[in-house]
Amino acid sequence: MLELFLAELRCSWIQLRRYPIESIAQIIFTSSIFYGLFLGAGYIAGSNFQLGDRLDSIIIGYVLWILVNFVMANIAGGLQNEALTGTLEQLFLSRYGAVKVFLMRGLAYLTLEIIKIMIILIIIILLTDSRLSFPPILILPFITVLLGAYGFAFIIGSLALLLKRIQQLMPLLLFPLLFLLTIPTETWSGTPKLLAQLIPMTPGAGLLRDLMARGESLNLTTLIIAFINGTVYFAIGLFLFRVAEKEAKRRGILSGY
Repeated sequence: MLELFLAELRCSWIQLRRYPIESIAQIIFTSSIFYGLFLGAGYIAGSNFQLGDRLDSIIIGYVLWILVNFVMANIAGGLQNEALTGTLEQLFLSRYGAVKVFLMRGLAYLTLEIIKIMIILIIIILLTDSRLSFPPILILPFITVLLGAYGFAFIIGSLALLLKRIQQLMPLLLFPLLFLLTIPTETWSGTPKLLAQLIPMTPGAGLLRDLMARGESLNLTTLIIAFINGTVYFAIGLFLFRVAEKEAKRRGILSGY
């Protein structure tokens, strides 16, 4: 597995180094979108525009959404590219198996994409004068968000495996996640809060807002819920991907596009 991870990391690094303009444009584009929304909201609200820690919460949700986009592009988008170039069947015939290949590829890709995300976050903080905190403990809720993100990506990847082309479907699934990740569901109470715990990545996103935007301590009960949420969605994603793999092999469509 380590050999596979290092090979995928080397491949990702070569692509990043060979096409730097794409990465630079991606950073500028995603940062500009948020800053444009920020300026637009300020213009509508007028001179008394003050968001306080709400701005920090929105920034966290937006950056997490960018992370989900990167994960989706790597797994679901990667499946479509492999199918288009005719190399998809080779991945399923490798000695590691398709699931391990995409997992290691996703981790290797994420290792480099984290650098992009941190640059985007720094640019947004400088442009908006945000005051986010970065306690080391935030790594725990961040892991729960990653579990949910990869589970969600494998769910969409199972559709890409069977349908081949889902470019128009992915935005329909990603844009609702932007609202779900930026809405402070952790401040809800009663039945709405209970239902919010069932949405992928929202418990972990709420913990990150508490730690980074509000300066609160880590809630262990919510952390356990977040880990359960992320683990369940990750398991569902892997299960559906396995089912889609068997169905694709049964239909004989792995090598087709």
